[in-house]
Amino acid sequence: MLTLLSTLLSFLSGGLPKILDIFQDHSDKKHELQMAQMQLDQQMRMQAAGLVAQEHIEEIHTEQMQITAAADERQALYAHDIAIGQGASQWVINMRAVVRPFITFGLFGLLVFVDIFGFYYAIHTNVPFDVALNILWDDETQIIWSSVVSFWFGTQAFQKK
Repeated sequence: MLTLLSTLLSFLSGGLPKILDIFQDHSDKKHELQMAQMQLDQQMRMQAAGLVAQEHIEEIHTEQMQITAAADERQALYAHDIAIGQGASQWVINMRAVVRPFITFGLFGLLVFVDIFGFYYAIHTNVPFDVALNILWDDETQIIWSSVVSFWFGTQAFQKK
């Protein structure tokens, strides 16, 4: 039961950014709906005043502001990524990028090491296979390993293609 729960929790933690994006998208759509209502009200007032051409100018201006804001946001993200690595050697930058994979591979190597030598010891001490398997692949080991695998593959499943 704990294995299933931790697997589900790890899988969902990989998708947590997407879930948060859904809430952000809902908020953005609500804001866009309010903006559309305000624009419709403005359009009705402008039509009443006979200023339909002004509406197109305002529309173009709004689109330009949105494009500029998106470009500024993207530039700020790139600048932030560059600023993180400034002053650091390439070795430090590479080590920062390899931390999570290194921990995962280390955990996998430890699991393989313990299982292989555990079974080797069990065979030489005449421990039955099912007893050795229950000792080496216990609930805690299953929980840890399912969490690691679910996190990595859950993250991949939720990322945009």
